[in-house]
Amino acid sequence: MQIKDLGEFGLIERLNNMVTRGRRGPDNGAAHGFRLLVDTGDDTAAWAAAPATELFTTDTVVEGIHFTRETTPWQDLGWKSLASNISDIAAMGGLPLYALITLGLPPETQVADIEDLYRGMLEIGEEYGVVIIGGDMVGSPVAFITVALTGVHNGPPMLRTSSKVGDQVAVTGYVGSSGGGLKLMLEGLGATGKSAEYLRNAHRRPWPAVAQGQTLSMAGVLTAMDVSDGLADDLSKLCLASGVGARIFAEKVPMHPALREVFPDDCLDLALNGGEDYLLLFTAPEEVMREVIPALPDGAGVLGEICNEEPGQITLVNAHGQEAIVGRAGWDHFNQGSPK
Repeated sequence: MQIKDLGEFGLIERLNNMVTRGRRGPDNGAAHGFRLLVDTGDDTAAWAAAPATELFTTDTVVEGIHFTRETTPWQDLGWKSLASNISDIAAMGGLPLYALITLGLPPETQVADIEDLYRGMLEIGEEYGVVIIGGDMVGSPVAFITVALTGVHNGPPMLRTSSKVGDQVAVTGYVGSSGGGLKLMLEGLGATGKSAEYLRNAHRRPWPAVAQGQTLSMAGVLTAMDVSDGLADDLSKLCLASGVGARIFAEKVPMHPALREVFPDDCLDLALNGGEDYLLLFTAPEEVMREVIPALPDGAGVLGEICNEEPGQITLVNAHGQEAIVGRAGWDHFNQGSPK
């Protein structure tokens, strides 16, 4: 059945039933004093606020620009469209709460595909305590999904603007795996086995670093952002915001063994520029790093340092001490390459 056969209101009713009956995740809001008063189905949702810092983020993905149906099935797209927003909340050290979903859909879209989309959203919502509380739907020549997500933090959020010269640069896990999975699919590479499957899953179903963000914030880390556009590109943005530069040591960039196995010649480039890993990049003094790194998952580690260079400039140092300025080769919405 196509959505033009069911109609806008019929589809909305189906999706409202899915999101209200499918909630099984933790209630992050209740633990921080939030209480949902008006659920999806009314003119707006409403909740009672709490004495905490509220966070709010939004993101849009467009078919043919950010995803294709060949590389990202509908259910994985649902997961991923929420994951990118959850990751923004994680970057502040917060917990995600309530999501509004706006869909732009061609009339010929299959109802079953949109139900799969919502199944993916509900799956990740169950894992992270995200409650879908409404949204909007419009006809569109291409499919797009916009997610608006609130979050909460009991204290001051981590920012991009507080890095200091002498801070160390670290990440909360392996970088480049999502880019490796995308490369496999876009180039039609016939790699099989556990390593190839790991990379494809890393691209289609990333796991935002919410718990790690809270660990960083509680340990006194002040500066963080998520890795969405590529490690080098995002570090450049962080440094520009803080008015500093950075050095990355190539041999310390953490890459999963699967990435090294499948792309032995391209793994460093993918780690620096692949994007959509949705882990956290952060900076802190050495004494804070000594405390926090052991509390993080495999792959977490220090890979560089903040230095007094031109703001935003990133220098890559290889194992022989040779230096090169790293270009900003990550994702740019107005200079697109292949769709994700």
